[in-house]
Amino acid sequence: MELGDREKAVLALERRPFPGPGAKERAIREDLHLSPVRYYQLLNALLDDERALSHDPVTVNRLRRVREARRSER
Repeated sequence: MELGDREKAVLALERRPFPGPGAKERAIREDLHLSPVRYYQLLNALLDDERALSHDPVTVNRLRRVREARRSER
């Protein structure tokens, strides 16, 4: 089974650079029509989804490393 359009859009947004504070949150609202809280919930679930890893291994592995580093800081 393949990722849905929303899941692909979340990963695509994570690949984009953003010019400054607030730009990413604005893009989340305007492009995906999601609240930032819901976006990050979906993103976190995607990081554990093997379909996401198959679709975009570079982005998913990078975000997994970031998530693990933050967890180990706690």
